[in-house]
Amino acid sequence: MPSVEARVVVPVTPDVAFAVSQTTGETRLRWDPFIRRQHFLDGAERPAVGVRTRTVHRLGLAMTSEYVSFNPPTNVGMRMVDGSWFFEKFAGGWQFRPAEDRPGHTVATWRYTFATRPDWLAPLADRIGVWLLGRDIRRRLDAFARGCTDPVVLSAVEAP
Repeated sequence: MPSVEARVVVPVTPDVAFAVSQTTGETRLRWDPFIRRQHFLDGAERPAVGVRTRTVHRLGLAMTSEYVSFNPPTNVGMRMVDGSWFFEKFAGGWQFRPAEDRPGHTVATWRYTFATRPDWLAPLADRIGVWLLGRDIRRRLDAFARGCTDPVVLSAVEAP
């Protein structure tokens, strides 16, 4: 399956970086250009393995996804349950590790894997998907890095 990956160093500890990545509501919209709306499903109030979310992309595409891993402050993973017709499969994983040479900083690595459909179009669609998702993941990760320096976002994740 094709995949795209991006990495950035942010000036916060892994626990803060992880918390920023899991913000919701107005705090999430403040830093995340990927989404127009996002909410938990089935009465869930917070992320956990098995929790489903509904995300509407800034262009109007919608996806229901499910947490397949949730390990604060090191990693989180999700898979598409239902989404756009052209994705056969879609999954994302985000990792947060201390930056070895920069105390108090975190290396955030985000990876998306996917498969497109229909099968006969996949060779071309996969290449287009790598290009589009690669551009999108880079923009999103750069925005995440800005969010990790935004006093409003940081105060939201540091609140009791």
